[in-house]
Amino acid sequence: MRDGFIKVAAVTPEVKVADIAFNLAEIKRRIREAAAGGAKLIVFPELSISAYSCRDIFFNDLLLQKSSEALLDIAAFSTDIDALIFVGLPISHKGKLYNVAAAVNKGHVLGLVPKLNVPNYGEFYETRQFIPGFIEPTEIRIGDEFVPFGAGLLFECVGMPELKVGVEICEDLWVPMPPSTQLALNGASVIANLSASNEITGKSAYRRELVADQSARSYSAYIYANAAWEESTTDVVFSGHNVIAEAGTVLKESKLFTTGVIMTEIDLNLIKSRREHMSTFPAAENDYADTFITETLYFDLEDTETVLTRFIDPHPFVPSDNTRRERRCDEILDIQTYGLMKRIKHTGAKTAVIGISGGLDSTLALIVAVRAFDKLGLSREGVIGVTMPGFGTTDRTYDNAVSLIHELGISFKEINISEAVRLHFKEIEHDESVHDTTYENCQARMRTMLLMDTANKFGGLVVGTGDMSELALGWATYNGDHMSMYGVNAGVPKTLVRYLVAYYADICGSDKVKSILYDVLDTPVSPELLPPETDGSIAQRTEDLVGPYELHDFFLYHFLRNNSSPKRIFRLAEYAFGDSYDRETILKWEKNFFRRFFSQQFKRSCLPDGPKVGTVCLSPRGDLRMASDTCSALWLAELEEL
Repeated sequence: MRDGFIKVAAVTPEVKVADIAFNLAEIKRRIREAAAGGAKLIVFPELSISAYSCRDIFFNDLLLQKSSEALLDIAAFSTDIDALIFVGLPISHKGKLYNVAAAVNKGHVLGLVPKLNVPNYGEFYETRQFIPGFIEPTEIRIGDEFVPFGAGLLFECVGMPELKVGVEICEDLWVPMPPSTQLALNGASVIANLSASNEITGKSAYRRELVADQSARSYSAYIYANAAWEESTTDVVFSGHNVIAEAGTVLKESKLFTTGVIMTEIDLNLIKSRREHMSTFPAAENDYADTFITETLYFDLEDTETVLTRFIDPHPFVPSDNTRRERRCDEILDIQTYGLMKRIKHTGAKTAVIGISGGLDSTLALIVAVRAFDKLGLSREGVIGVTMPGFGTTDRTYDNAVSLIHELGISFKEINISEAVRLHFKEIEHDESVHDTTYENCQARMRTMLLMDTANKFGGLVVGTGDMSELALGWATYNGDHMSMYGVNAGVPKTLVRYLVAYYADICGSDKVKSILYDVLDTPVSPELLPPETDGSIAQRTEDLVGPYELHDFFLYHFLRNNSSPKRIFRLAEYAFGDSYDRETILKWEKNFFRRFFSQQFKRSCLPDGPKVGTVCLSPRGDLRMASDTCSALWLAELEEL
């Protein structure tokens, strides 16, 4: 459970209707299987001890008696099981039957949660046997002990308060105001749903969306355990469709018409972070929560390390599915394009001036500008592509820049910066043979000044090209490429820039443009501020200097989106990149990330406007309100412990 991960299981056992002995043995077997796999939270389906399809046999005293005895047997069996277990059974209380979820831990029945919403429509007629449960907990005798009984029960792990479990049963999720909403408002980070949901055409997709959406709205993990196909009888068929979701993402689901255990790890730190960040998620003391009377019960788990089996995405900004990635690229290009369109219309700009280097970032900015002018019904000649060859410009990048400008039909302007930069060297008494920061930054600032002057001359604005990954690392010359009149790439991480350019290449409809763009994609990332190698190739490769952007984007996402600690980020990076980078390499660049991220905030504190396109943004006016002189010592010290 270290680093906030806990392994959970949704179980669909084989079942025989009303055969308590068979079902008890199968539940024990599946508990043993899930526990052996490391599961600390195990959820069985609705009425799993008796089976859901007993109908009027639920009224039979023998069935009720044996169901309660089986529950006590499961409790005794759980003495040496390090898990919180939920099983379903019918319970008689004060002359009425309730459909109940029982919580079991380390030899004890902790509490009983009744179903609040009992369906009586279509193929369901549960109100014939069961009555709706009640919220405010009372007590009921089970064996020799009195056990809390009520839908308002919450189960909290001793020593791990972020693991707090609420329970609802099947139909409870399908109503306009699910109990899980109130349970989450009262602190439940995990919702267990014991269900017997039959299968009809299209229902599995709706069920999956329902579980994912509820986990998103409640900022929780949601474990949905469904009844087996052996429950099928008369006019209904069940499929054992189990779903485990977390804050809107389905982590694991079973195939239809199968039995067994599905397991994955839920991230309690992520849930905690989301709730802390969302000001619209009410505190537990809020009036919304007070209307749902709860009682917290406590259970115990050993503090063990959770071995991760869930997929840790090495590229969290980039959807791995091709269809989703293409849709995301289209959305982002539109966000960038319409943001620039608004700035052009508002300022009355006649032109958009862009420095075209032949690299990825300026290429994406050019694509956005062309799209903006097309959508505004303006001539592409209003987009001025400026090439500014200098000391480090290579033939490859220069040729790609010029060819792309001509193929896209925009205006072309070339300004060689060499003599102007030499004049600056002379004025500040800098030796041109010394290739230091001064040598590099003089070129970057000269380019920006020339772009600004060009924009003034032609009644336009300068479109910025720097991306979010560069801003995170401070990999920009202050008041050089750092500055523009609208930074269209400011919200786009480097790992996503590549896919946006490739996506446009594939849909642009021009074989020549596509060929140029794919050569740009194949060119090493470089500011080209140092002279080329003797063979004319790029001498200055950015990722050799600051580290691989895929690592930095991973660090950035988990640091800002999930508020993760450096140790936790490192552990996740080992899972995500274990086949690509060794431990020392990951640690080296993570240290560099934190050192640069904190020391370079002063550059981000005065960024020009730029569109937010995703959940992570570095704008000082929006998502990142960070003091420019925040110290990095705390974060770097933790990495030194690794």
